[in-house]
Amino acid sequence: MPPKSPITEQALAFIGGGNMASAMIGGLRRQGMPGHLIQVVEPSAQARDRLQTQFDVQVMDQANASLERASVVVWAVKPQIFAQAALQAGAHTQGALHLSVAAGIRTDSMVRWLGSQRLVRAMPNTPALIGRGITGLFALAAVEAQHKETIEAIVGTTGQWVWLEHEDLLDAVTALSGSGPAYVFYFLEAMVEAGTQMGLSPAQARQLALATFSGASALAADSPEPLALLRERVTSKGGTTHAALTALQAADVKAHFMAAMESARKRSQELGQEFGRQ
Repeated sequence: MPPKSPITEQALAFIGGGNMASAMIGGLRRQGMPGHLIQVVEPSAQARDRLQTQFDVQVMDQANASLERASVVVWAVKPQIFAQAALQAGAHTQGALHLSVAAGIRTDSMVRWLGSQRLVRAMPNTPALIGRGITGLFALAAVEAQHKETIEAIVGTTGQWVWLEHEDLLDAVTALSGSGPAYVFYFLEAMVEAGTQMGLSPAQARQLALATFSGASALAADSPEPLALLRERVTSKGGTTHAALTALQAADVKAHFMAAMESARKRSQELGQEFGRQ
C-alpha cells in the first residue's frame, strides 16, 4: 500500500477536469485517496464519463452546494472562463483552500471573484501527466504552513515543485517550464527531421533524439558542474560539435531563443490583464 499523504483523507473539488486535473487526480488516487472524496465539476459529458470510468470519482456538470464539503478546491479551468466558473462555484467554496493552475490569472482577481485570501497560484507543465512535471507555486500571506504542506501533497503527485516569493515570477516560470516542453518538442522535431534527411530512418532518428535529450538532461541533473562546462566537454575545437555550435552561434540562435521566452512571459502578463478585469 502506498504511504498516506496529508491530503488523502480530505475532500477535494476540481473545477475543470482536463489534462492537468486528470494528472493530479490520477496521482492522488494512486496514493490511496478514495474516489468518493474527489469531486469534479466538468460540463463535458464525454469528459465526465472518462473521469468516472478512469478514476471512479464524483462528477457533476455544474457547481452545487455539495462543493461545500471540499477543504481544497483546485481551479483547473482555462483563464478566459475562470471568472464565469468562480461566479457559479464561488458561493460554495469560500471556506476552502484554493489552488489555481489557470495561466496568467493573478491572485488579486481571484480574491475579488472568490472572496478568499487562502489562495495559491501554480504553474505546472505537461510532463505532470507522467509524474515528471515541475510546478512553480506562489501563496498569499493568508496561506499557512500546513496549507502549503497540503498543496505540496497535491502537486507532488505530478512531480517537483518550487515556491516563489513574488507572484510576478510566475510569468517567468510560465515562459521557462510552463511552455518549456513545447520548446523541447520543437528541437526534437528538428533533430529527427535532420536525421532523416541524413539517411536515418524516422524511427532511428526519433530514438536517437529522444535518448540524447533525456540522457543529457539526466547528466546535467546529476552533475554539480555548470552547464557551459558540460557543453565545452563535448566540444573539441575543430571537431563536429564545434562546427554545429559555430553554425548556431552565427545564426544567433541563443538570442532568438531567449527573445522567444520573453514573448511567452509577456503573453502570460497579458492573459492576467485581459481576463482578470472581469
